[in-house]
Amino acid sequence: MSERRKAAKAPPQRSPDSYEMLGRNDRSYQERTSPPSSEHFQQLDPRDAEFVQHQSHSYNDVEYDQSYNNRALRPENQEYSDNGYDPSVQYNDAGYYQDNQNSNDFYDQPPPPLLPNQNSYYRPLPIPAKVLERHGSPSFHNVSLREPAPLEDSSRYAESVEEYDTESKTPIDPRLMPQVDPELSVLYDVSNAPPVDSRLYQTYQEQRMRHLKQVELTSGNLVVDCPVPDKVLKAGKFQSTHEFTHMRYTACTCDPNEFMNEKFTLRPVVYGRQTEIFVVLTMYNEDLELFNRTFKSMVKNITHLCSRSRSRTWGADSWKKVVICIVSDGRSKINKRVLNGLGCMGVYQEGVMQNSVSGKPVQAHLFEYTTQIYIDGNNAIVGPDKGTVPVQVLFCLKEKNAKKINSHRWFFNAFAPLLNPNVCVLIDVGTKPSGTSIYHLWKSFDKDQNVAGACGEICVDTGEGCCQVWNPLVAAQNFEYKMSNILDKPLESVFGYISVLPGAFSAYRYQALQNTTPNEGPLSAYFKGELMHTTDGNGGIFEANMYLAEDRILCFELVAKRNKKYVLKYVKSARAVTDVPDTLSELISQRRRWLNGSFFAMFYAIVHWYRMFTTSHNVFRKLLLFFEFIYQCVSMLFTWFSLANFYLAFYFLSQSAVIASQSTDPQIRSLDPFFGAGEIVTDIIRILYIMALITMFILALGNRPQGSKFIYGQEIAIIRFEARV
Repeated sequence: MSERRKAAKAPPQRSPDSYEMLGRNDRSYQERTSPPSSEHFQQLDPRDAEFVQHQSHSYNDVEYDQSYNNRALRPENQEYSDNGYDPSVQYNDAGYYQDNQNSNDFYDQPPPPLLPNQNSYYRPLPIPAKVLERHGSPSFHNVSLREPAPLEDSSRYAESVEEYDTESKTPIDPRLMPQVDPELSVLYDVSNAPPVDSRLYQTYQEQRMRHLKQVELTSGNLVVDCPVPDKVLKAGKFQSTHEFTHMRYTACTCDPNEFMNEKFTLRPVVYGRQTEIFVVLTMYNEDLELFNRTFKSMVKNITHLCSRSRSRTWGADSWKKVVICIVSDGRSKINKRVLNGLGCMGVYQEGVMQNSVSGKPVQAHLFEYTTQIYIDGNNAIVGPDKGTVPVQVLFCLKEKNAKKINSHRWFFNAFAPLLNPNVCVLIDVGTKPSGTSIYHLWKSFDKDQNVAGACGEICVDTGEGCCQVWNPLVAAQNFEYKMSNILDKPLESVFGYISVLPGAFSAYRYQALQNTTPNEGPLSAYFKGELMHTTDGNGGIFEANMYLAEDRILCFELVAKRNKKYVLKYVKSARAVTDVPDTLSELISQRRRWLNGSFFAMFYAIVHWYRMFTTSHNVFRKLLLFFEFIYQCVSMLFTWFSLANFYLAFYFLSQSAVIASQSTDPQIRSLDPFFGAGEIVTDIIRILYIMALITMFILALGNRPQGSKFIYGQEIAIIRFEARV
């Protein structure tokens, strides 16, 4: 081989301006590297995505660069035409490209370690640095991301790999061994890299990433198995199974409703596992602290399920029956620190994301990995040494911001039909369930097959030492949540119909959510609100306001489902802590949406009360539901007149001060708290109250409470003063 290389002629020199051997415009290069068809292969160009930090690989105490995106293809897998490129001619004995240019144009790359009796045919091919700087062109290295299959006859490799395969003592193709696989060898020597904090380092990193890869599509879909970083793998207990060594990336190019029809699949389905609990964590732009708090609580709940050794459903390997789906609403909206945290757990890799596949834009990026670690509140890595168990994570990063209801559509219509879970749990990032909450919710479904939905007690996060209770807004919401959990939900649970199951912490039986017809059923009614607030929506004002609280519509549709006898339950033992708005503008934005949606959804349920008689409930249950709707009518009337009731209560109570101020009896005048000026003071307060209502009505016509913080604060102060008087 060395004599052949010495006898080969060096390629003709070209001027720097005309040097295009590795460029995209080189026809011979394109013929060698172009895929057979766009339907079978996807051209991956990392320049279209952001870049990831490179990993490293240690061999014989020598650190080699091992970025997954920069691995050379095995020469035996490279196809060459008769007049095509021959690496043995272009490279000398040391493995360097010989183009008769200055040697400083190349990275000084040492040859990688070889096994005994292995020739130089498996040496990696280095890249001229000057060409990358000048053209920004990809190299001719086509990286195959498929898992290679062993050769049929591998006995001839037994002698060369025996010392590396001491456990199984079976002949293995040396090209599949990590110690000799060229994909794990070094492409560049990083000794010539600029300092990390210099301006040239980013350019240096981008140049190393510019490689053209060919990936065979799976049923026309881009599915890539990416190895996780070594540090992530070593932090876990299981380090050999493909489930833990590789993260799976899928580029979703279809609508959630077409996910199954487009032949997409998920790893739990491939492994043949039955999913008992499917949890969705909806996320928008929450910070890393809130995400870690929620994910940590979920890991504790799964660990608790694995500790129930006497259960007929749960046990040591119960983590295989639980899947956590994290849906982020918008690639540009997600907090970058959260992505870094997911990357530390092995769930996310940035450099593999693509913007399009075969000309179709990507709608969502799907990452699947079974992580064995998580990040606690102190940003410390917690692994199996602390008693944690593996967690199956499905991270769906939507390309565009399409609201929370669209995230639920990905969960219910795309992923759930494949997994077919028994119970679906809905949690918002920032909510912290207690260590046994998921089990108690699941137990309510296991005891009664007629339970279609359940919710637990949601508590306000009052901070360390209840310090946030000093904020009047937090204190008021804490009182409201407590009254709802003590009075409203237990009473409604007795009737069998809870008006709303909070989207921040609730659970549903997946079988009960299924539609009776394609256009009729709980999920069909639930997702009508997605198009209601877009240009394609055809609903009126009533429907637009009603679907601001689509979770209330879902609860009604479950109980009123035709020929079924489903009920909703309140589980007090399932507790969760959530953060509440602590500023006036945030509170107004939240409650304005809640009040409109709850009022119109309640009106919708009352108008359609007759649908309860089309169910399979017994007579006693129907009678209870009838009484509950009467209670809902009274509650709605009280809500409608609450503003006027407050004004009338103040008016009649203030008359005592007016009468006392007008009396001529000194003893009666002494009852006036305003020292004889009660009539004047009450008139002024009454006028201020009416002016405050008018001002708030005008401000409500806008859509930015953040821009009117001062005026809103004044109006609230007037109403609070009147309430105290």
